Amino acid sequence: MTLPAQLQNLRIPLIGSPLFIISNPDLVIAQCKAGIIGSFPALNAREKDGDPILLEAWLTRINEELDRYNQANPDTPAAPYAVNQIVHRSNTRLERDIEICVKHKVPVWITSLGARVEVNEAAHSVGGITLHDVINDRFAHKAIEKGADGLIAVAAGAGGHAGALSPLALVQEIRAWFDGPLFLSGSIATGDALLAAQAMGADGGYAGSAFIATEEANAEDRYKQMIVESGASDIVYSDLFTGVWGNYLKPSIAAAGMDPENLERSDPSKMNFGESREKPKSWKEIWGSGQGIGAVKEVVPAAKLVDRIAGEYFAAFERLSGQVARYR
Repeated sequence: MTLPAQLQNLRIPLIGSPLFIISNPDLVIAQCKAGIIGSFPALNAREKDGDPILLEAWLTRINEELDRYNQANPDTPAAPYAVNQIVHRSNTRLERDIEICVKHKVPVWITSLGARVEVNEAAHSVGGITLHDVINDRFAHKAIEKGADGLIAVAAGAGGHAGALSPLALVQEIRAWFDGPLFLSGSIATGDALLAAQAMGADGGYAGSAFIATEEANAEDRYKQMIVESGASDIVYSDLFTGVWGNYLKPSIAAAGMDPENLERSDPSKMNFGESREKPKSWKEIWGSGQGIGAVKEVVPAAKLVDRIAGEYFAAFERLSGQVARYR
């Protein structure tokens, strides 16, 4: 199947995943200019009562800056951007945010925590595409049945809310029946991992945690440094903080006075993305991260990180081509 236009002509087949609180226009614009799809959660644009709608301002800025860049660089235009919609019943902003994204003709819509026909129809009404993130094959079927154009397979090792299935198993099961756009999330922090995702059958990768340690990211310096200093063994998988299973940095849990090896259980009823919610401890003191951060050695501009992943990706292809050729 030919990929939709939004997913073609990228520098490398990579989407910068939407990071709650952390992804902002600076990071998204830098990612797109570097040749990969940048994204942010609509809920990150949160204004105070009485202030102008921040999502409007963010989308206006992103569209205008990328348009100027494309006019100045017609031979190497920026990649399109994506907006993540939390399609959960507690997200009371969803209808408003959909209307704003339609108004600004957002090219790629990423949906999470529920699949809804009306969200897909809204994206399609302005020529956009939808990618729905899933943690298993059953949810993948539901998303496509409700009109999603593609899928993001969130496998074990992904940052934040994540599944528990091996990426090998998850991609294999989805590809047994679905030949549309499929991107893999889970420890994608190097070009080698990106090429491996394609070797499994995905069209590309979905990377988030590595971009926390970039200059543009809206994260505390302590958070960025913890990413740099940590590796896969410093990640714990827990449902305590949001009611949904996810991966978090052990040192941040310990700093909050809890034992990361003996955390209590929670349940999905604890999820709340509404305007009236109390700011959950998890997003202020407990920091999410995927298992691939052992590849992150310093805080760098987002463009430099993309350069590094791209160099590794093409080097891995050359190396692997030679290795495979020996067996033909």
